[in-house]
Amino acid sequence: MLRLTSLGARLVLGVILVAALGLASADVATYASLRSFLFHRTDSALQSSHPEVEGAVLSPRSPGGPGPGPLGAAPGIDYVQVRTLSGRIVLSRPVFQFTQEEPPPPPSLPSKVAIPKSPAREGERVMYFTVPAKSGGGRYRVRASIEPRASNRILLIAASLGGVYGTLHRLVLIELLVTGAVLLALAALGLWVVRLGLRPLRSIEGTAAAIAAGDLTQRVEHAEEGTEVGRLGLALNAMLAQVESAFKAREASEQRAWRSEQRLRRFVADASHELRTPLAAVRAYAELFTRGAKRRPEDLERSMMGITRESERMSMLVEDLLLLARLDEGRPLHRKPVRIDEVVTEAVETAQTVDPVRAIGLDTEPVVVLGDRDRLRQMVDNLLSNTRAHTSSDVPVQVAVARQNSNAVIEVSDTGPGMPADVLERVFERFYRADPARSRAHGGAGLGLSIVAAVAEAHGGTAAAQSEAGRGTTFRIVLPLASQSAAH
Repeated sequence: MLRLTSLGARLVLGVILVAALGLASADVATYASLRSFLFHRTDSALQSSHPEVEGAVLSPRSPGGPGPGPLGAAPGIDYVQVRTLSGRIVLSRPVFQFTQEEPPPPPSLPSKVAIPKSPAREGERVMYFTVPAKSGGGRYRVRASIEPRASNRILLIAASLGGVYGTLHRLVLIELLVTGAVLLALAALGLWVVRLGLRPLRSIEGTAAAIAAGDLTQRVEHAEEGTEVGRLGLALNAMLAQVESAFKAREASEQRAWRSEQRLRRFVADASHELRTPLAAVRAYAELFTRGAKRRPEDLERSMMGITRESERMSMLVEDLLLLARLDEGRPLHRKPVRIDEVVTEAVETAQTVDPVRAIGLDTEPVVVLGDRDRLRQMVDNLLSNTRAHTSSDVPVQVAVARQNSNAVIEVSDTGPGMPADVLERVFERFYRADPARSRAHGGAGLGLSIVAAVAEAHGGTAAAQSEAGRGTTFRIVLPLASQSAAH
């Protein structure tokens, strides 16, 4: 059932009210038209009967008029009265119809009748009016006329309106029954149509409740786009998509913030840990110096060399941290056209000098990128240093530089032991070491590959790694090519 305060109930009641007003107006108009028609027909019947009645009651051949008692039958006439202009009644008789056994109650005629001149017919003075019966509640239609041929006597001919009002009463009854039936049918049809039309709104209500409960994936069922409800559903779905997207973006932002906080905490902890070792070593060498190494040349030299070595290690760590911080802040690089193939060639030559036993293959083609040459060189050096630190000298390395579409691609591959999947996922994280002992033995702090990824990203590129345990590793750097104008 629809509640009276609901939209559907108000719509149905509004339709019924409008229909009721329209039907009532039509009923009133029909009633008035039929009443006017029936009265006009009665007036016409009175007019048609006038000559016969006039001849019967006002004929010069019977100057005394008809005898006492009712007049003979006259079609459509129920009562006749003749009076003088002063109001004296000369004749007042009922007119028997063939089916009547006794005359009906006479009309209650006024004592004075003022008949105006007829503008339509010059010289004729006729008036029509309605009067009640003296008893019984009936009504009569009366034709009053001044008869010049009968010494200007007034002839009143009355016809009962019982048949007219009976017809009108039947019309009212039929109109009430038809109007009631139409309103009931319209109410049932309106209720069905409104329920059918509001069904999508109930679906929208259910969807809104599900969304309020936290399920942002819910959507409104599709309705016809040409309808208001269909357009509302489309608009709500678009809004829900935006809300879900914004909520997901917020969740992603919160996740990124949480991960950033975790990385910062891990970064601070790792940086503290990395700095603690060289600082402890410097302090130990300083204590050795204060305990008498300055009087023993061999201990003094060992202390100074240790302090220098650990200081350089701390300097490298601090420089790497500062570089990562600058790259994270998005500080502008000294960009200019750079032959990346030449940079890679120089880095490979240096790596062969450091590790002459290792076989390093090189395959390049001329490729120009727009970037900071020093940072690009550091990126390639870190890739080669990482390979040198995690593979033995008998493992060959293949370096390639190529142009692919609008990008420059640098690949450094080896056939070493490779990396398991869990290590591969974190290989570019800061301070992450797959083999901490081996990395520290080579002086690494776990920042080399982090710098590689940061430098590539700062140049609008990407860094990725592919590896399979026991089958080697490939690092792939993709950088956008310099435009032709920038290259020249």
